[in-house]
Amino acid sequence: MSIRVVVADDQELVRSGFSMILDAQPDIEVVAEAGDGAEAVEAVRRHTPDVVLLDIRMPGMDGIAACREISADGACRTVMLTTFDSDEYVYDALHAGASGFLLKDVRRDDLVHAVRVVARGDSLLAPSVARRLVEQYTRPAARSRRPDPRLDALTGRERETLLLLARGLSNAEIAAELVVSDHTVKTHVGNVLAKLGLRDRIQAVICAYETGLVTAGDPPPGGASGTGTSPASARK
Repeated sequence: MSIRVVVADDQELVRSGFSMILDAQPDIEVVAEAGDGAEAVEAVRRHTPDVVLLDIRMPGMDGIAACREISADGACRTVMLTTFDSDEYVYDALHAGASGFLLKDVRRDDLVHAVRVVARGDSLLAPSVARRLVEQYTRPAARSRRPDPRLDALTGRERETLLLLARGLSNAEIAAELVVSDHTVKTHVGNVLAKLGLRDRIQAVICAYETGLVTAGDPPPGGASGTGTSPASARK
């Protein structure tokens, strides 16, 4: 079954270009295009796609407002696209419910990969976006280690899992770090998301920093790469 996609951008050439790239893939079908946020919301409601690509800066309803409505309405997942490598946009988009964030100079193959990753339920950030997210938005948490009551719902092992998620480790890497099976890690990750009311691994990373469980500059465990230099895909 094809991945159904809506492409929303106020620049017709950009919109058409992305649509042509995606429609050329055997497993992806562009079912609609939109020129602003309101059109994007309507297209999603009408065509029930799996993924919508949303430009952040559009006239009328912008991409972040559209993302918020789309995320609240149903199961469609969003990838935000922008020419602006801005911390503010990253933070707002992720909190609006975005599952991915890419700059418009993304390579053709990376765009296609992003749609596939998000469609299967994973999350994705461009590496430069991930670095800025951690560097900029963990500073308030870094000033205080006061316990956050949200973490009280987690067991000790679930806290360890959240800590390792926040540092960019995959399930296999977490399993090696905790000396448990991949299946056990999947169970822990699922419990963390469910108990904290989180949609995906990106939200789990944000939560870990916001609650002070992890702070900027913390050393990675076991010699693994930290979140700031981890691969673009938030892996399952």
